[in-house]
Amino acid sequence: MCGISGFNWEDEKKIQNMVNLLSHRGPDANGVFIDKGISLGHNRLSIIDLSQVANQPMTDNSGDLTIVYNGEIYNFKELKSVLKDEYEFKTGSDTEVILAGYLKWGKDVVERLNGMFAFAIWDKRDGSLFCARDHVGMKPLYYYWDGAKFIFASEIKAIFTHDISKTLDVEAFNHYLRILYVPEPMTLIKNIYKLPPSHTLRLEGEKLAVEKYSQNKPASSDLSYTEVVSELRRKVMQAVERHLVSDVPVGVYLSGGIDSSTVLYCMSRFQKDINTFTIGFDLTLGQEQEKFNSDFILAQKTADFFNTTHHEVRISVSDALSVFEEASIANSDPISNPTLIAMLSLARHARSHVKVALTGNGGDELFGGYDRYKTALLARFLYTPSALFAKFMFQKDDLLSRSISSELIINTEKIKGYYQKYLTGSDMAEKLMSADRQSWLPEHFFMLSDKMSMANSLEERMPFADKEIVQFGMSLPRKYKVDLRDTKKVLKDAFRDDLPPHLFNQPKRGWFSPAAKWLRNEEFADMVRKTFSPEYYQGTKSIFNWASLELMLEKHIDKREYNLTMIWAIFTFQVWAKQHNVEL
Repeated sequence: MCGISGFNWEDEKKIQNMVNLLSHRGPDANGVFIDKGISLGHNRLSIIDLSQVANQPMTDNSGDLTIVYNGEIYNFKELKSVLKDEYEFKTGSDTEVILAGYLKWGKDVVERLNGMFAFAIWDKRDGSLFCARDHVGMKPLYYYWDGAKFIFASEIKAIFTHDISKTLDVEAFNHYLRILYVPEPMTLIKNIYKLPPSHTLRLEGEKLAVEKYSQNKPASSDLSYTEVVSELRRKVMQAVERHLVSDVPVGVYLSGGIDSSTVLYCMSRFQKDINTFTIGFDLTLGQEQEKFNSDFILAQKTADFFNTTHHEVRISVSDALSVFEEASIANSDPISNPTLIAMLSLARHARSHVKVALTGNGGDELFGGYDRYKTALLARFLYTPSALFAKFMFQKDDLLSRSISSELIINTEKIKGYYQKYLTGSDMAEKLMSADRQSWLPEHFFMLSDKMSMANSLEERMPFADKEIVQFGMSLPRKYKVDLRDTKKVLKDAFRDDLPPHLFNQPKRGWFSPAAKWLRNEEFADMVRKTFSPEYYQGTKSIFNWASLELMLEKHIDKREYNLTMIWAIFTFQVWAKQHNVEL
């Protein structure tokens, strides 16, 4: 896991500035490469082959190809065995396998990779730059393009080290206020984009082409339910084993749910003395301690069941106050989610014990874990797919109209139409799962997970996003995953005999924080009040209806209205805009 950066001209000082800004992503080594028409930078977090010879930027044996790469390739040993007769390997790293694979297969190398990755390969033979992002978007790749100047990086703030305009993209801003993140390929800044999952980018001269790979949808499975249960169990075990490949210690983020507990069980089959990590909240009497710490308590029971070395972190409102600014800086392409404070705090604690943490992320979106999928089956006669998506995911129009200037609001129907491309499948539940996998998961959760973990130089790995698991899960009929009575059916049945019984009688709970209660803390509320003022930052002075925002906050504080979601979105945006001098 690392940080990558670069641009299409030569400038050692500028590329070193980008490398310096991304040092948190890779504190173990850094390097730059400069050739005619290219500058590349790399920050290394050493996980596999810890030797200096595996540092990047890495050039192949011929001297023609140079790569900067962020991620892990879990099938690199298998690919290496295929390539070893044609390429003389000098390292034990997965990085060199990508280089050798590109030499043999060209752009099609991405189809053979099973892992999380974002990389750029400079080919001096034709002066081209080839970039790619993994199949489900676990790793980010941002780029600036104005028709001539091309700049890329693992985080948008590294691009901001260049002298470019930081103009707010109003359409992207409308998406952000409705769904709390910006869908690909947009960002909140004009001319800065995200390379979408399962896409490559090729730059040659002033010609830039973005292309989708993995076009083929997995064939439907013809296995019986009993056979699927057995096959899924085998595949998940194999995926977790692949994700344990490491030359540094690996632990597990443990919640009170099926997914992370399944990962822990599988890991326990391959190694002992496992470190697990969970986070809870310090709350006063009357602040629903049990509600916000249910998963925290269940994780302790699960850790006891598997006899792990369990680490617990609790954060208070004062902790949240002290961590927010750091979390905001790490959240460089803003995503509005109060759990970022907990994510950053958990990653910081885990990093003092391990360098890699496995998580259960992705299981819900692949195997139908959310209650809204059940609801979608009931609502299929009442809503169109895009209307149902908006009902579950969009903030209410009246809140939006109260919050920002009317001339900046884009029609809701136009915004809804953007998400139509994600809504594929034969019924409503499948359409929502598809949209979640293609939009919410990579552009909200994976992006936030990457930023909060890498701010602490910790690598998060997600076995349920393994390429083979995703392909198998997508091949299964929806009825094997979710119906009107149950969610995540096939995954539960695959590991029912392996997990503690207390996990199977729990309601589905999303991971949430007591941010609504934090806002009623006087000191925290004062911090938000400062941002809800036209004097806070001149660059956004004309965007918001300030009196309405102040009233919205006060009504939340005195419990006349519940306005956490919109308050947090604007609070997050304001702090980010001021930090980076973004203007309308």
